[in-house]
Amino acid sequence: MNLGQAARVGDAVPAIDTPALVIDLDAMERNIQRMAEFARTHGMRLRPHAKTHKSAAIARLQMAAGAVGVCVQKLSEAQALAEAGVSDIYISNEVIDAAKLTALAALAGRVRLALAVDSALGVDRLALALKAACTMLDVFVEVDVGHGRCGVAPTAAVGIAHQVVSHGLRFAGLQAYHGRAQHLRTPAERETAIRHAVGLARAAQAAITSAGIACPLVTGAGTGTFMLEAASGLYGELQSGSYVFMDRDYADNHGAPHAPAFEHALFVKSQVMSAGTSHVVVDAGHKSHAIDSGLPRVLGLDVEFVNGGDEHGILRRRGADALPALGDTVWLIPGHCDPTVNLHDHYVCVRGGLEAGRVEALWPVDARGCIR
Repeated sequence: MNLGQAARVGDAVPAIDTPALVIDLDAMERNIQRMAEFARTHGMRLRPHAKTHKSAAIARLQMAAGAVGVCVQKLSEAQALAEAGVSDIYISNEVIDAAKLTALAALAGRVRLALAVDSALGVDRLALALKAACTMLDVFVEVDVGHGRCGVAPTAAVGIAHQVVSHGLRFAGLQAYHGRAQHLRTPAERETAIRHAVGLARAAQAAITSAGIACPLVTGAGTGTFMLEAASGLYGELQSGSYVFMDRDYADNHGAPHAPAFEHALFVKSQVMSAGTSHVVVDAGHKSHAIDSGLPRVLGLDVEFVNGGDEHGILRRRGADALPALGDTVWLIPGHCDPTVNLHDHYVCVRGGLEAGRVEALWPVDARGCIR
């Protein structure tokens, strides 16, 4: 076993060292197929967010299933995935730094690339960088549809779109993603939020087309709301990402009727390293799993996970289930998959289930640490 790797190809699941980031390949592939089938059935383009998994191997599986490409949030993520062979990437975020835009323009000469903008300065600098590199990419104007983060008001979108076109750039449509709506727990809350988002995006599109500029595509949506954007008659592309792993936080949402069922496919394998009179301790603390969306859930046991610090997780009884014994394996379902993935160098990919399966592959987290 190489230093830093938790397993070898062919190992049985019990041989995986802990803590380790483990993919249940069978569950993940079912998730990929279910989302791809939903997009096909509803006539939608699918561009999953690769910031979830940061993996070229998973991006290729998604594209083989029908995705047109992937999204990322950072230039360095796009560079890492392009280097690993991903050929169609949308940076669904703003890049304002001139040096980064020079690097982005160079990347646009190697892969199909797109970028979101929400300022005159951003468009001007992008145009200069692309002209110097003699390259082109797709440009989306981001509209703030309720998240309160990046993006312009619908009334300002037409001015930014006009500037894109006047520079001779390729205006591709609108970026309209409502991140906060993804984690509203009830279907009714999510429906209200997305109805408002659709109204704002529709107003921006109408203003742009009334100015004589074609608006080919509205792109957005996430794992919590994609059914609503698909039903809107406005969105043409879905950017859902977390469905591929289905973390604890998304699973806490109350399901919508007729929604595809996604399974937990990402786990942190841990084991009990200490046992007290009223608790046990596992060897996976928050250096192994992100806690920004809450603590992990223990698979198959009704026990409480308590934050024990960097290297420790504390389990306490909550219901009738007994605590696991010293040395037992404990499978953790991370609260938030994206930053959990960013803590690990490799995935341990298991085929045949978490009990009787074997390690089929070790995949690098290609875009780990790509925060620029």
